[in-house]
Amino acid sequence: MISGLSRLAQPFLLAMDPEQAHELTIRALSSGLHPRAIMPVDPLLRQRFWDLDFPNPLGMAAGFDKNAKAPDALLSIGFGFTEIGTVTPLAQAGNPRPRIFRLREDQGVVNRLGFNNEGHEAALRRLRGRPRRGIVGVNIGANKDSADRISDYVAGIGTFAAVASYFTVNISSPNTPGLRNLQQGEALDELLEKVMAARNAATGEGRRAPVLLKVAPDIDRLQIDTIAAAVRAHAVDGIIVSNTTLARTGLRSPLRDETGGLSGRPLFERSTIVLAQMRLAVGPELPIIGVGGIHSADSAWEKLRAGANLLQIYSALVYGGVGLAADIVAGIARRMHREKLGSLAEVTSTGAEDWASRAP
Repeated sequence: MISGLSRLAQPFLLAMDPEQAHELTIRALSSGLHPRAIMPVDPLLRQRFWDLDFPNPLGMAAGFDKNAKAPDALLSIGFGFTEIGTVTPLAQAGNPRPRIFRLREDQGVVNRLGFNNEGHEAALRRLRGRPRRGIVGVNIGANKDSADRISDYVAGIGTFAAVASYFTVNISSPNTPGLRNLQQGEALDELLEKVMAARNAATGEGRRAPVLLKVAPDIDRLQIDTIAAAVRAHAVDGIIVSNTTLARTGLRSPLRDETGGLSGRPLFERSTIVLAQMRLAVGPELPIIGVGGIHSADSAWEKLRAGANLLQIYSALVYGGVGLAADIVAGIARRMHREKLGSLAEVTSTGAEDWASRAP
């Protein structure tokens, strides 16, 4: 039911300006104008990571609900978890419009939004006001003009410590100049040291929300090894692979040269290779969320095989509608039963060596 209604709405949304269509979708979700996914939770899809029980492995990636306006609506339409943000200490407008471009021929999206959001206080107010059900992560970033970007991440930890199911430290957006430099060497060590100390201090003797690091797909083996070593050294709780890419290989759309990060189907192979390489670098125990190009149950399955424990989507909804989440979850469950598997752990990393050996 939810997928059918979603498909009916898609032609209308695709005829609109991309950012207007997104804003309309958020308004509809936050107003309760959406169908609910009527589907029992298949016990085969349940997993527990950190101290969180995930009813299914598919989450909404950051970027969709930047200002925490619709987390509960997203949880009601089939997502096992959702992530708000990226949110920065101070509100900022982001880059000039137009700044989202649909690459229809490639089923991709280019964006150069630039962390447009209403700031910490607005998101915190909404998260405090929601019923505390379901898993809602908080993706934190730095203001474009900040004199001390690491302090912005530390501030995010302190602000949201009491309401975040988990944190994502986003240092991999290509749309804030110089941000990706935080993925390297001493800058990464300093960032992780201060962020983890802030998390520990903010929670005291209470719950310690896990901290995940979100990385770019435009990194090589040496950078992967450097990041893996830093994550281990600072006891980071998990990794998200990956953010959008600056690469434009093999695209057909006339909009392919627009400045910004590319997401959607063209990102799938590159991000999945980096995911597998990261899995081999960090070992089997550290939870990894795989994101980038997932558009079906089969592509979600490959992310799991490449080394993901959990998954996220966003850009595929531009073309498939919000009902796609329930379709993907149902498709994973059907395959689990068809292959007579007892848990998702039996799938994760079974194809990591194969994916890691491919050329990006």
